[in-house]
Amino acid sequence: LNDMGCLDPMYQFSLDAYIELFNLSIEKSAFSEKLEERIGSLNSYHTYAVYRTTCRGLFEAHKLLFSFHINQMNNPCSSWLPDSCWDNITELDKLFRLCGIVSSFQLSSRKWNAWFISAEPENSPLPGLVMLIVRSLRPDRVSFCITSFIIQNLGSRFVEPPPLDMKEASVVEESTSCTPLIFVLSPGVDPTGALVQLADSSGMTQHFHALSLGQGQAPIAKKLIEEGVKNGHWVFLANCHLSLSWMPELDELIKRLQLLKPHPNFRLWLSSSPHPEFPITILQAGIKMTTEPPKGMKANMMRLFKLVTETQFSRCFKAGPYRKLLFSLCFFHSLLQERKKFQQLGWNVVYDFNHSDFEVSENLLCFYLDKYEHTPWDALKHLIADIIYGGHVTDQWDRRLLTTYMDDFFSLLFSVRLSSLPTYVIPAEGPQHSYRLHIQALPSTEHPELFGQHPNADIASQIAETKTLFDNLLSMQPQFSSSSTSGGAHGLMLLCLGCRSSLLELENGIKGFVVMSSRMEQTFTCIYEGRVPPLWQKAYPSLKPLAAWTRDLHQRVAQFGQWANTTQPPTLFWLSGFTSPNGFLTAVLQSYARQYNVRAHTQKDRLMLLFMLYLCSFLLLPCQDGVFVQGLFLEGASWDIQNCCLVEPAPMQMVCPIPAIHFKPVKRRRKVSKSELLETFFFLHQSATIVFFLFR
Repeated sequence: LNDMGCLDPMYQFSLDAYIELFNLSIEKSAFSEKLEERIGSLNSYHTYAVYRTTCRGLFEAHKLLFSFHINQMNNPCSSWLPDSCWDNITELDKLFRLCGIVSSFQLSSRKWNAWFISAEPENSPLPGLVMLIVRSLRPDRVSFCITSFIIQNLGSRFVEPPPLDMKEASVVEESTSCTPLIFVLSPGVDPTGALVQLADSSGMTQHFHALSLGQGQAPIAKKLIEEGVKNGHWVFLANCHLSLSWMPELDELIKRLQLLKPHPNFRLWLSSSPHPEFPITILQAGIKMTTEPPKGMKANMMRLFKLVTETQFSRCFKAGPYRKLLFSLCFFHSLLQERKKFQQLGWNVVYDFNHSDFEVSENLLCFYLDKYEHTPWDALKHLIADIIYGGHVTDQWDRRLLTTYMDDFFSLLFSVRLSSLPTYVIPAEGPQHSYRLHIQALPSTEHPELFGQHPNADIASQIAETKTLFDNLLSMQPQFSSSSTSGGAHGLMLLCLGCRSSLLELENGIKGFVVMSSRMEQTFTCIYEGRVPPLWQKAYPSLKPLAAWTRDLHQRVAQFGQWANTTQPPTLFWLSGFTSPNGFLTAVLQSYARQYNVRAHTQKDRLMLLFMLYLCSFLLLPCQDGVFVQGLFLEGASWDIQNCCLVEPAPMQMVCPIPAIHFKPVKRRRKVSKSELLETFFFLHQSATIVFFLFR
């Protein structure tokens, strides 16, 4: 639990809270007269209790990692493998995270036994290191490999985090009047509405007092707490991160609750965005809850249906159409949320659709069905797609996608299909529980076809998820503690000198010739973890790991070095090797303007760049006007050189290189006619001076 604090400053746990949870597990776990059965039931109950209560306060990106982290296996081969050898294996697994050595002993016990007793084990192949191979060759499948490993060892419930259900009031029952309840906020999510509903269902509406903290609100908050302690009120102090200077005083108030012996009904609710200056003692003493939407279509739909009360579910007079459309609305909202995992292939701009959008749409849906005998579908779809959800959308292509989904899902009164996949259908009309059972039977992972995506799109998102998982694992390693840009060849020269200087300094520090500084330790840690040290990233930004970044640096130096040695520009420019590609293309326009005496800044002679694909595999002479460039890529598509068109990418092909391109400056005097234009297939976003066309 303490290791989780390396991931987020709000992940703080205390020994007292753990002991209290352990005592609760002793009381609630199944009792047995047999000692072994009693210990087994206690271990099983307490392990899941730790998982359930901890996951309640974790963000979605860290829940699978926590499940993997708590899976500390005992010796699975105790009949033939000494415990001392097993200790060596577990330590080896800690050195090489996710290599799969520990799990392979359980999955391939017989093969390991045969290797263990063989006369020449050094000449026998090592069995069962599946996770190591998956991590090396198919990083997109690592999370699935970890999930299977957890299911085999702990059970499926440890990979399906229970959603936070405020209506069940289990949080209130598990807390005491001295325990603060803390909402860890996520962007676009406000827990106030759910908390008001909980107060209503708990009979505390008249005793619920909320206050948003900020400048000058500290005396009011203190008074509310004092009255709540005396009279048994619920006090909700929102946005604690906006009043950090008052947090030490709040910390002292919470510490004194034990001495004040508050009213049994008193509860102190807090909400705050993650912040390193939030008092650790409050976090350790409190029950933490995240308000982040869950991960996956199934979890999102289950959460939405749990937030719909039985009264809401039964209030519409046209029950049949309403329940079908409510299910479609849940599917629609979840689909919009989950498309974000595909990054730019899902949305051109990432939008924060929130639960308020769903609530308003659901109320509007019920109102229109009850008010009109013949429902005005066009008006209803316009309000939901263009106003409520569309109010977030700024990109025209994203808006077209959203309205297309709305047309598909809200034309289903006589159809039950929500997707081309057979699993996603609207269930038959029934009670609310039947809809939840239907959602519970949905697959835990979604095929990209559900979103209309190519299978490669899912691979890209899974690789990004794996990278995040590895970064988090490295940050939890206990053995380590935790600008302006130069341009062109001069910047690369300074970068190379800086790299050499820092490496020589680090070498002397390792040998003990100089004292290791914090900057040297940071460089050492980054090199050990395969990351680019921040000191080296000042020349140009890059997301590549250290090995790929080093190869990239060599190629950049080679391009500028050859250019400097020959004093002639290359025939084919590597556009990706420039620190500022836009600056290079602007220089191309300026060079053309000087050569032909064109006033590029006047409206009459304003220049633009047209490009044509050059389909030859090699170039002998530079072009007369403009430049030949390489180093551009397509994502989500592939380029057919023979037919000169876009095609679907091959399996596992994340990006596809584009052939050499001729950038040619021309005067913007007229629009390109349709007879000259074959297809517009690529745009450089946020650049009004560059237009990409493919000509016949």
